[in-house]
Amino acid sequence: MILFLTSSPCVYKHSPATLTEANGFLLRIRAKLPPNPKTLFVASSPADHAMTDFYCGAMAGAFERAGIPLTGWKLLDDLTADRARELVAWSDFIILMGGHVPTQNAFFERVGLRRLLTGYPGVVMGISAGTMNAADTVYAQPEADGESKPSFRRFYPGLGLTKINICPHYQEVIERNMTVDGHPIYPDLTAADSMGRTFHIFPDGTYLYSDGKESTIYGECWQMRDGIQTKLTENGGCIALP
Repeated sequence: MILFLTSSPCVYKHSPATLTEANGFLLRIRAKLPPNPKTLFVASSPADHAMTDFYCGAMAGAFERAGIPLTGWKLLDDLTADRARELVAWSDFIILMGGHVPTQNAFFERVGLRRLLTGYPGVVMGISAGTMNAADTVYAQPEADGESKPSFRRFYPGLGLTKINICPHYQEVIERNMTVDGHPIYPDLTAADSMGRTFHIFPDGTYLYSDGKESTIYGECWQMRDGIQTKLTENGGCIALP
């Protein structure tokens, strides 16, 4: 399996969105995909068909504008859940979509996606929540009202595609001073959740690449461990994971 785990693979400063060239992402994913890849989108909100169809179309458009047509892409959602095995076997490029981590995690569990991806020979790309759910043990970073409470479940079994936990969209969280129930996300909630754990923090444009043997983070990245945040790499740099 070839793995790309992104915060976001796109640049949204212009409309329509385009694939980012930051940190060699576009060059690298173009080199790893076959011509006209048989693309399977895996939904984050499997019952919200209008939203899912919109984002699938937008992402397919971004690839098309980069010279990577996703002609005939298919979707795994609640309407096609009973065909999950067939759809995964058909594909050679799987996109794990962004959205709400626990909602997507429950859908992955429902269709047995971890088992279906065992030995998968194609390319898998995670976006935001899809990246977070790719972990062996998933960290559901609080993001919605009520999720700062101790009763909110923060850890789930994931797809097991990587051992690390990635927290996406760091630049947006900081620039917008985002909070959950009045609590700053990183200095308060994520710092507390990191006690005894390590999280890797990605802004958009940073991604993890793995060829199945070695894993490397490309781009700006921070580490949060035991409540302490430290910078690991600058934009344009990279770091190999042990």
